[in-house]
Amino acid sequence: THCKNIFLRDQKGKQHFLVVIEQSKRLDIKQLSTQINSSKLSFGSERRLQKYLGIQPGAVSPFGLINDTLNQVKVFLDEDLRNSNFISFHPNENTATVKIAFEDFQKFMSSTGNPYRYIKM
Repeated sequence: THCKNIFLRDQKGKQHFLVVIEQSKRLDIKQLSTQINSSKLSFGSERRLQKYLGIQPGAVSPFGLINDTLNQVKVFLDEDLRNSNFISFHPNENTATVKIAFEDFQKFMSSTGNPYRYIKM
């Protein structure tokens, strides 16, 4: 399953989120805001993306969490990804794609220290 990764912030810019969903799905940001009990969400700027995940626009990836040493980015994963044997996304740059067993991805997520949860998208 190829994923798209979306970096968002709340209205005041105090909370930052990484959303990982199946590439074929459309993200309803208003609905997500309600679902996660957040103020209005918008896309994080290039500056914020660099500050929190250490990556450039177009290369957003869960692997960027290794640069978030203070664990400030909360992660929301599409619960349908649990049905995938493998998932794929960019490895912090958009010139390649990495395929990883979903079981190993879960281990990676647990190792980051970032808060994450599965939600219905």
